[in-house]
Amino acid sequence: MFEADLSAPVVAAGLRTGNPREISERVAMGRALWRELFVGIAAQLAELRLGFTQLAALYVLADGGTTTVADLADLLGRSPSATSRIADSLVRRRLVERRPETDDRRQRSLWLTARGRAVLRTVDRARADQFLSAVRPMPSPERALVAMGVAALATHAISRRGRVIRGRTA
Repeated sequence: MFEADLSAPVVAAGLRTGNPREISERVAMGRALWRELFVGIAAQLAELRLGFTQLAALYVLADGGTTTVADLADLLGRSPSATSRIADSLVRRRLVERRPETDDRRQRSLWLTARGRAVLRTVDRARADQFLSAVRPMPSPERALVAMGVAALATHAISRRGRVIRGRTA
């Protein structure tokens, strides 16, 4: 009964989910959605006067853990000097602050400020709205599948300190 509520392409895709290559091809078919999300974030970052790497730095710092410039450089895949310049620009904009480490006063950690958290909430809200505008026109059963898929992805591909946790292979 549930399959009767789904469109033919969705049913066909569901029949081939055992093969990871098929899933990969389906993700590639989502190019229009990726394009819209990417273009949307690029436009928003232009409005916010932020670069992609600056935004990535904010997301890394969002977990609230101790992060030095060296840690951030490693997570972003940038040199420490380039990362230091990124951090400096974010500090000047009051999105990030530097705090001395309690154990080693010579070391400084980077912390997201309330203003930085507000920027991330704004970006997240805009992407969620953009995603929802693509999902809303779908039939209810297909929206339910999207919700289940998003929940599965969120459960199994959780990001910790900027890195995707990979599931164990059996």
